[in-house]
Amino acid sequence: MVIKTKIVVVGAGFAGLKLVQKLDENLFDILLIDKINHHQFQPLFYQVATSQLDPSSISFPLRSIFKNNNSVQIRLAEVLSIDEENNKIKTNIGDFDYDYLVIAIGCKTIFFGNNEISKHSFTLKTTYDAIIIRNHILQTFENIISAKEEDKESLFNLVIVGAGPTGVEMAGAFSEIKKNILPKDYHGIDFSRFKIILIEGTKNTLNNMSENAKIASQKYLLEMGVSFIAETIVKSYDGDTISLFNGENIKSKTVIWTAGVTGNVIEGMPATCFAPSNRIKVNRINKVEGSRNIFALGDIAFMETLAFPKGHPQLANVAINQAKNLAKNFKKIQEGKDTLVYEYKDLGSMATIGRNKAVVDLPFIKFNGYFAWLIWMFLHLMLILSVKNKLIIFINWAWAYFSTDTSLRLILPQSNKEPTEA
Repeated sequence: MVIKTKIVVVGAGFAGLKLVQKLDENLFDILLIDKINHHQFQPLFYQVATSQLDPSSISFPLRSIFKNNNSVQIRLAEVLSIDEENNKIKTNIGDFDYDYLVIAIGCKTIFFGNNEISKHSFTLKTTYDAIIIRNHILQTFENIISAKEEDKESLFNLVIVGAGPTGVEMAGAFSEIKKNILPKDYHGIDFSRFKIILIEGTKNTLNNMSENAKIASQKYLLEMGVSFIAETIVKSYDGDTISLFNGENIKSKTVIWTAGVTGNVIEGMPATCFAPSNRIKVNRINKVEGSRNIFALGDIAFMETLAFPKGHPQLANVAINQAKNLAKNFKKIQEGKDTLVYEYKDLGSMATIGRNKAVVDLPFIKFNGYFAWLIWMFLHLMLILSVKNKLIIFINWAWAYFSTDTSLRLILPQSNKEPTEA
């Protein structure tokens, strides 16, 4: 019996999932560890939060994905620390040995040390976060109906902090449901009072995209009734009032924070391997600097190249292709062959602002409008894992486009009921 090399992969995001899918099952025994039992399609979280898609449409059970691959084991666990000297990873369900360890744990929202903001605002990093936002928004309008007049202003103000792709896409989506959907459900509410406010610390929306994308996205948002406050940083938020460093105060019961990320950290990694924002320094084959057999992939990995001296952009395309390259290199290492360095080919970036409105930056052309919106939809649909889910999402999008309505406005509160004894 041939003893296979044991690879432990932590994280089932774009990078971790693609690596496990591409590893040669004849050469490796693979253990995939994640805190949740499904892969989440993060680019469409905002559509769950705004009641446009069902969570199950963008969530893919890991055991179902790998049901035909006997070389893959899956464990639901939280990683506590790494014992690099003994090639061991410690989790809340026990310790696991490895020959190679791959860290693909992604990033989390950063609040720049302001714990008060983190306590009272919403984030959008998981499917569960999206469901919480959806519940809150729908419950807010139920509350408006019976609220006292002096309490309504804070309920009517929805604030989004951060005008990157997530913030812009969410602001546009909320603007559309304000116009097309919510007035049909809540006949007694004056929706002209519902304000969507987007706050950004820099001068522009979509600051990492082209001038065309910045100008077009801001123009679209203003046309859709979104208030854009630029070059302003949030000072504090206590759950009722958000205070800005320009002296302005906004009453709001809903603040969604999309203003930056920092890498998740596992204890046991040497302090010298961390780059800015807690990303892990890796070489050109994604091996952690100073390590013998630990690798890092995707958003958490910081790889300096001549073209990208500040690391690669934190995009799905980067994560997926780093994973493909590492899978090839693991096989080459086993076979004693030279490894392949990772080279990022910039395929462009895009964001959608709403119905028929999107911006696309390709290496050879920048454009916006209806055609950009079609390209955005097509490429995101192609990234969805299963044919069934592609079809479900396409039907949902088509129905929403022609009917300007959805049927997913369910409030699903978490039960606080204690389990009863048998």
